[in-house]
Amino acid sequence: MSSFWQFFFPFLGWLPSVNKESIRADIMAGLTGAVIVLPQGIAYAAIAGLPPQYGLYTSMITPVIAALFGSSLHLISGPTAAISIVVFSALNGLAEPGTTEFISLALTLTFLAGLFQFVFGLARLGSLVNFVSHTVVIGFTAGAAILIGTSQLKYILGMEIPRGESFFHTWIDMFNQVGNINYYIFAVAAVTLTVAILVRKFLPKFPYLLFGMVAGGLFSLLIGGESHGVKLVGAIPRGLPPFSAPEFSFETIKDLIPDAFAIALLGLVEAVSIARSVASKSKQQIDGSQEFIGQGLSNIVGSFFSSYAGSGSFTRSGINYDSGAKSPLSAIFASIFLLLIVLLIAPVTAYLPIASMGASILLVAYNLVDFHHIKQIFRISIPETSIFLTTFLATLFLELEFAIYMGVLVSLFLFVGRTSYPKIISLAPNPKLPNRALQDVHEQKLDECPQLKIIRIDMSIYFGSLAAIQKEFHKLTKAGYRYILIDSSGINFIDMAGSEMLEQEAKRIEELGGGLFFYNIKDSVFRYLLRSDAFKHIGDYHFFPSKKGGIQWVFTQLDEDVCKSCPRRIFKECSSVDRDSS
Repeated sequence: MSSFWQFFFPFLGWLPSVNKESIRADIMAGLTGAVIVLPQGIAYAAIAGLPPQYGLYTSMITPVIAALFGSSLHLISGPTAAISIVVFSALNGLAEPGTTEFISLALTLTFLAGLFQFVFGLARLGSLVNFVSHTVVIGFTAGAAILIGTSQLKYILGMEIPRGESFFHTWIDMFNQVGNINYYIFAVAAVTLTVAILVRKFLPKFPYLLFGMVAGGLFSLLIGGESHGVKLVGAIPRGLPPFSAPEFSFETIKDLIPDAFAIALLGLVEAVSIARSVASKSKQQIDGSQEFIGQGLSNIVGSFFSSYAGSGSFTRSGINYDSGAKSPLSAIFASIFLLLIVLLIAPVTAYLPIASMGASILLVAYNLVDFHHIKQIFRISIPETSIFLTTFLATLFLELEFAIYMGVLVSLFLFVGRTSYPKIISLAPNPKLPNRALQDVHEQKLDECPQLKIIRIDMSIYFGSLAAIQKEFHKLTKAGYRYILIDSSGINFIDMAGSEMLEQEAKRIEELGGGLFFYNIKDSVFRYLLRSDAFKHIGDYHFFPSKKGGIQWVFTQLDEDVCKSCPRRIFKECSSVDRDSS
């Protein structure tokens, strides 16, 4: 019963461990997190094309639900830069950013993305993210960072760039308007950026974005920025996140489904990757499917409380762990503190210059680029480099949701490509080892039996690997081998196409006067062969529990005349055959 309730209410698993000491640690971590997320929430909402308060609402609601229903003790969810730009890209052509219609569509998009994530979690598909190369996320994030930075340059330079321009055309427009730069706006942005960078370098534990924005606002007041064209963000409404209702018309859902799926996929990869990264430090076991449920519920519930799509944040999760958080209560405390801060300082945001926010977002965009791993990708792996470049370039020049799909497809193609060519190793007894243990023929330069070929297949036998395995069987029979004994310990999985192929090859080799034999088959693979009738069709005498039994039986089938003239005598059984004196 307890496990049943913990499946639906996973917080029941960690609540009993909460005590005065852990609550004290979670409160301090929550306070730190609230100060950190304040400027980030405002900045990310701007990236998404939403009023600033929606970033703060998302930072209040999403972390609480994700913390209660996820599996990680330290993951902090909320608005992220990558998902924010996908939201903007998805809705930019459907409505004017910042309008009531745009907000309504953003909430519907959030609900649909959350629904996808929740269903994936209930279906226990947490392992799905293992098939999405982390390089896809690195490439997409790097591309998104450049798009984000490009989108903010017009606010930093004071240029008028038409809404909805592509990446390429935006740069052309900026090049053509170089003479129209407003240097007052640029100076405000420069002060913001400089202060933020200096605080980050010399006071790394302080909220550098917040310091930068405050410095930019004060500098704008000092130079009379408004009279020189410096526009302000405007005051954020005080109060709790208001109740909201996504739009569920058929046309709207049809338009948003592809983008919602892309956001769901990106959000899951982000959240689970970050949760596992932090868990590697805290020695916690992460349940990917439970994390799917937590992220899904956070977006579903958030869509009814003025929150847009969110996911796990690496920065906030890392700071949460480093601040000494002991349980997901830290995320809840962070939301409460953020609400209190917003109630206190909401009117002050009326003096925040848009140029300051643009400069802060530019710094956020720069921090998104994982230079270390990008260098590593280019240095060590051509396939991973192709995944990175495909995703990166697609992000810059194609629709963002298509870029995500394209990166995932390329990584899956490469995965299937790798598994399509299983490692097939030739084995032979090593007379120098106890019991003549089998070893790699080529590595140890061992003699082989001219009639019996022993191989090990280190890969699953499924539709993708059939051609390579079948080609190897044909190659062996063409070389004169009529008996093939397979060490099956490396076969983890077999599908229907695989079992049918083994039946066909067993029959073909038997017609040639030999046989296909197996030993050391894993229980799960053996049960599948039983269910698929492959075991019956191939013949039970072709399957052995051990190497010894397999070699002993197959040896009795070999051509004795060949054995008599064979000088190798690699098996123990060979000693029972008299040498040909001629």
